[in-house]
Amino acid sequence: MKRSRIVSTGAYVPETIMSNSDLEKMVDTSDEWITERTGIKERRIASKEQATSDLAYEASKIAIERAGITPEDIDLIIVATISGDMPFPSTACFLQEKLGAVNAAGFDVNATCSGFLYALHISDGMIKSGLHKRILVVGAETLSKITDWEDRTTCVIFGDGAGAVILEPSENDRGVISTHINSDGRLWELINLPGGGSRNPASDETIKNRLHYIKMKGNETFKVAVRTLEDLAVRTLEVNNLNPSQLSLLIPHQANMRIIQATADRLKLPMEKVLVNLQLYGNTSAASIPIALHEAVISDKIKEGDYILLEAFGGGLTWASALIKW
Repeated sequence: MKRSRIVSTGAYVPETIMSNSDLEKMVDTSDEWITERTGIKERRIASKEQATSDLAYEASKIAIERAGITPEDIDLIIVATISGDMPFPSTACFLQEKLGAVNAAGFDVNATCSGFLYALHISDGMIKSGLHKRILVVGAETLSKITDWEDRTTCVIFGDGAGAVILEPSENDRGVISTHINSDGRLWELINLPGGGSRNPASDETIKNRLHYIKMKGNETFKVAVRTLEDLAVRTLEVNNLNPSQLSLLIPHQANMRIIQATADRLKLPMEKVLVNLQLYGNTSAASIPIALHEAVISDKIKEGDYILLEAFGGGLTWASALIKW
């Protein structure tokens, strides 16, 4: 069976670093409190001039260069984001213009922190069907622009960044083995941004009530995430008749160190087989997994033939996974 294969990766994070010490000066929090509950030490913050497509552009340039192709060779662009440049047009169209990818179609995917894996799921199907031959898949966010910097329960979590991959048909058994996407709209209230859509159009009232920022019920979300991600990882391996011991690397969504540790414990994976960078970047939502994947590639943590498991959980609720033979 034909597979799709990630032939290159790229990532970009803004220059500005916001540490936990910086946050101590803004809200009632402490480095110890943030680190103990999340594992995060710092995060990157986009400048006022940087939009999400700008970050996506920088990551995409690296992926395109590493693939040895030109933007004109790309026939589809999918951007996973919840913090696009505008409600419309899509951030993918802005990215297409910046790259000069004149032969590509483009659209966005909104599945919050699971967005990159949703986009990978779609792209994998497109490649297998033969509809597209070279796809640029991007996860990019400027969450700092939709974060309430007066809410200590959320502002300590999020950061900005972008990651990108180029997907092409595989000529052998290497590539994406399976992808799995799930959602449960009954739990939408756990993580959401209530203002600005047709439910709560922008008004003086929505601004006054700070409805244009991310809202999250942290404790409830944590409990659901731990259980869901543990089960998702186990099921993904079972479906593909693999044992956890056969995994070379787990690349989880970088949301919370306790959630990551719980999944590793369930799989009986040593932390040496888990890619963790949330201490540097915080939760970058859809950008988290492709940034981590790029870091794994350039640091030689992945070699040909390795089995890699990617998994994520986010608002919606959504959750997703992908098993890859590198």
